[in-house]
Amino acid sequence: MKIGIAMIYDRVDDSAPDPGVFARECEQGGLESVWVGDHMLFPAEPVSRFPIGDGRIPEHYAHFPEPFVVLAMAAATTTKLRIGTSVLLVPEHNPIATAKRIATLDRLSHGRFSFGVGAGWLREAAEVLGSDFPHRWTQTAEYVAAMRQLWANDVASFEGKYVKFSKLKCYPKPLQQPGPPVLIGSLDKHALKWVARWGDGYIPVCFTVFSALAFTQKMIAGLKQECAAIGRDYNQLEISLMIPLSDDNTDSAQARELIPRLEEAGVHRLVDVSGVAPTFRGNYRPRLERLGKLIK
Repeated sequence: MKIGIAMIYDRVDDSAPDPGVFARECEQGGLESVWVGDHMLFPAEPVSRFPIGDGRIPEHYAHFPEPFVVLAMAAATTTKLRIGTSVLLVPEHNPIATAKRIATLDRLSHGRFSFGVGAGWLREAAEVLGSDFPHRWTQTAEYVAAMRQLWANDVASFEGKYVKFSKLKCYPKPLQQPGPPVLIGSLDKHALKWVARWGDGYIPVCFTVFSALAFTQKMIAGLKQECAAIGRDYNQLEISLMIPLSDDNTDSAQARELIPRLEEAGVHRLVDVSGVAPTFRGNYRPRLERLGKLIK
């Protein structure tokens, strides 16, 4: 089982580690990947409710750094560690500029980037950044399709509702061809259909360890059905699961027992994450030590 960790900041200040230093420690400790989420801005008086817990949005969600800057610093100090977005809120970013950033990062990291994609849940921030919020997953699918054209073709054209361009050259090309793997991160009722139709994999989140196996088994059974319905080879998909493996509320013995069962169910990667507690609040090294003990 591949094991990674999400880099969630409490603040981007002297209390947080240099992302390059942190990534190097992760690689030396045997972790497979590091991941960064995305909130470009935050409303001072949010109306939207947080998807978990009591609905109140944790304060650190207003302090997410720009993900590609962090991932570039992580890539610069490592040689094997994969880097990924968990997830990039695609409708909130210009697709041509995003395609350029991703291609450059993938090329300079020697093909180590994984593109976790989402559509966002915080309407007040999403719409300011250009999201057609009621149709944000349609917009996401189109943006990704446009990016793939830019990545794979020397001269690219695209005609859609949200994106239109003709005969563009966009270099460099990503090392991974026809583009970095696109992992869809969503719990929407249509998510499995999207993964089967245009994803390279799935990266949902399950914030409770005790329910992770049942969640995974149900998800994979549904995904196999969606793939069979359109003639897609399910075995081509990469299945990742974001789960709190190392936080203070997770029993290490329970996590150690769960990992082989998730692998048997069809999960290829686990990404350690917490929905409420940032990775970089206080000393992060005990978390890395706990994860290290789970790696075989």
